[in-house]
Amino acid sequence: MPRINWLGWGAGAALVAIVYHAVIIRLVGNEWGRADFDYCYLIPFVMAYLIWERRGELASIPSKASWAGLWAFGAAVCFLLLGELGGEFLSLYLSLWFAILGVSWTLLGWRKLKVVLFPLFLFAMAFPPPNYLYSRLTLGMQLLSTRLGVEFLHILGIPAYREGNVIDMGFTQLEVVAACSGLRFLIPLVIVGMLLTYYFREKWWKRTLLMLFTLPLAIAMNGLRIGISGVLARSYGPAIVEGAAHDAMGWVMFLLSAAILTGGMKLLTARGKPMLVTFPHAAGDIVQTRVATAPLLAGLVLLAVAAGYLQYRAMTPDVLPRARNLSAFPLRLGEWEGRSVPMEREFIEELDFTDYVQIDFRDGRQRVVDFYVAWYERQSKGESIHSPETCLRGGGWRFERNGAVEVDVPGYKTMRVNRTMLEQNGQRMLSYFWFPARGRYLTNGVELKLYTMWDSLTLRRTDGALVRLITPLYPGEAEVDAEQRLLDFLAQALPPLEGILPGENIEPVLPGGKAS
Repeated sequence: MPRINWLGWGAGAALVAIVYHAVIIRLVGNEWGRADFDYCYLIPFVMAYLIWERRGELASIPSKASWAGLWAFGAAVCFLLLGELGGEFLSLYLSLWFAILGVSWTLLGWRKLKVVLFPLFLFAMAFPPPNYLYSRLTLGMQLLSTRLGVEFLHILGIPAYREGNVIDMGFTQLEVVAACSGLRFLIPLVIVGMLLTYYFREKWWKRTLLMLFTLPLAIAMNGLRIGISGVLARSYGPAIVEGAAHDAMGWVMFLLSAAILTGGMKLLTARGKPMLVTFPHAAGDIVQTRVATAPLLAGLVLLAVAAGYLQYRAMTPDVLPRARNLSAFPLRLGEWEGRSVPMEREFIEELDFTDYVQIDFRDGRQRVVDFYVAWYERQSKGESIHSPETCLRGGGWRFERNGAVEVDVPGYKTMRVNRTMLEQNGQRMLSYFWFPARGRYLTNGVELKLYTMWDSLTLRRTDGALVRLITPLYPGEAEVDAEQRLLDFLAQALPPLEGILPGENIEPVLPGGKAS
């Protein structure tokens, strides 16, 4: 038998388990336990089979310690710091993946690692995307699937009208909820497509074509499923497409999609040529080698130092800013009169901020600006600033235009905000939002995470806020009128707001201290 570096594998597995034990528990217990991702429980077993199937080839290739594997450990450390200090779970999952890659790379070498690279890559498919991204994808798939379902009903001559994610057939309505969006159908089918492509014996362009075909197939089949649900609801009532029948139809469409992919492989296979690749189970010339552990030890030391630093940070207090309560924000700003709007308890618990204020302001012409600020004393995993894009898209608003722009606030200053034009059922609104963060005005979630990590390292601060303004476009108004209204309001609101929110220079207070 080939020599196996049990000491190296044992040390690598032990340190990864120690450093990432909380991450692994959350991934397996929380993330995979959600209905959208319960298929992930099968992925480790599929990985084990794929590696076992290549056992003969693995035994024939000598293991060779590789210093190049330190790049993977370096990426693991970067994502670990970003996840812990920037408050992002996906970064922690990616850090775990790179740590596993680093252990494998330093012990096996690149030539042998290539044999198991696909199973390792498959493991990354078990990481759920961030909520803000998943919510956006879900909503987009809901609307697209609804549109396709309506088109299918029209082809069959059944009258149907779509309003957002609701199909109105006159006698009944079908709502395409998040569970029917097709995303929980799409991701497993993509994994099936990856596995079929892995075993497909043909040229690279045919394998690429097969993989790319998976995406439109999943979208079309989910739209077909919704259309069939409409036909069944018309004949037997809406109860026929609920509960167990709904789940059974999903399984039928999934298996049919897998069969269509297999048929596509058959069509792309040259005549007389085997469709699937086979791997020899018996080893060739058995290579006996002694593998050096120096690269692995260097990578483990790098990971252990990063984990030790984070442990030290967890035992020492952060610098917390001394801040005034947002309730001190004035309800009268020049000609603007405000009325506080309390938030429901369930949303307060979900957003998990330290303080907030929500006020409806009206000018002399009774034009409204909805003013909302959420402030976080510190940010951590699961307790960080939420982008308003997720809530707005989830509420059915369509983003006509969205992006960061420079705006000139009259008589005050030029600042950078995220400007968004929203539309829903003919109603249009203009929104500004930005993230005041330790003296910076940030406009997107990525730079917010990066600066939070950096300031946590250098300033020991992770405080920050979200500021959002929304005003509707009234009848007879142009977009420029709503824009000017927001700018006029900002000229009045920014000075008192900046006097309340902590800036770059703060008077610190230790945890437990009372804010002035």
